[in-house]
Amino acid sequence: MREKILAAIDKNSKLTAKDLAAMLGSSEEEISATIKELEAETIICGYPTLINWDKTESEKVTALIEVKVTPQRGQGFDKIAERIYKFDEVESVYLMSGGFDLTVIIEGKSMREVANFVSSKLAPMEAVLSTATHFVLKKYKEHGLPLVHETNDERMLITP
Repeated sequence: MREKILAAIDKNSKLTAKDLAAMLGSSEEEISATIKELEAETIICGYPTLINWDKTESEKVTALIEVKVTPQRGQGFDKIAERIYKFDEVESVYLMSGGFDLTVIIEGKSMREVANFVSSKLAPMEAVLSTATHFVLKKYKEHGLPLVHETNDERMLITP
């Protein structure tokens, strides 16, 4: 039941306990109790709203930053990741395999603001060896949901 609830609200956090009960063949009370347990266990960590900021007047720049770090003895990458994710600008931090250690995703008002974050807050950290910043030019899909609508192919079909 827990996995089914999580799968349903992962795509639509606006579903009510009544909606979920009808979908999953359960009682509202059982659904509500399960959701409270999932929240208490921090399996459900929040209910964010997906916003297509490109359709608003708000100017936002999203950047993905590759970070190479020196892991700390006895704490690995966790302490460094924690220090990074506490910055307000940081949206996400992921431990990676491959050519770099952490991926940091941040949002800023401008490229300059992102550059200032990297140069004044992130790069000077003693454990950070190097960074590489990539700016997102356009978002097509986020959190499994498309941000752009499909366009109809208006080309004429030519058959022999």
